[in-house]
Amino acid sequence: MADIQGKKIAILATNGFEQSELEVPQKKLREAGATVEVISPEAGEIRGWIGKDWGNPVKVDRPLAEAHASDYDAIVLPGGQINPDLLRGNEQALSFIKDFYTEGKTVAAVCHAPWLLIETGIINGKRATGYKTIRTDLTNAGAEFVDEAVVTDNGVITSRQPSDLDAFSAKIIEEVREGRHERRAA
Repeated sequence: MADIQGKKIAILATNGFEQSELEVPQKKLREAGATVEVISPEAGEIRGWIGKDWGNPVKVDRPLAEAHASDYDAIVLPGGQINPDLLRGNEQALSFIKDFYTEGKTVAAVCHAPWLLIETGIINGKRATGYKTIRTDLTNAGAEFVDEAVVTDNGVITSRQPSDLDAFSAKIIEEVREGRHERRAA
């Protein structure tokens, strides 16, 4: 079913992303008709993380230096501990994420990736969820923490963990279908 045919979605990641948190949304968004590109500060390939070891490589479609939020309808931020921690120290990545938010586009973060929404200021004043170990981080950043599979607040989608990926992916499709969201700047 082509729910979001013609839409273009960025997945921003670097080495150490939780394998399923990149690959499941990527697959489901493509099945829904979207063009999905993996964006990364690295060129070539990045490696995921599965359990307690490195996972499989994933092809980078576009280097972050060449990516612009205006070219996409949404951004997906996979978690894992390593990936968002590395990206939150990258000013170009944070600026890229903020641009999606400022342009009223869907911003979706799962597991530890809400750290990026904390770092950008996007999460302040929003209802949100994330992996259980970042609950205090979210609360301290001004979010209302909700322990649910998926939480959406004005086009900002957060989710807890890999077991929630089907609901997370479905919500991304729904929000992209809705289109732009009016919001205040982060």
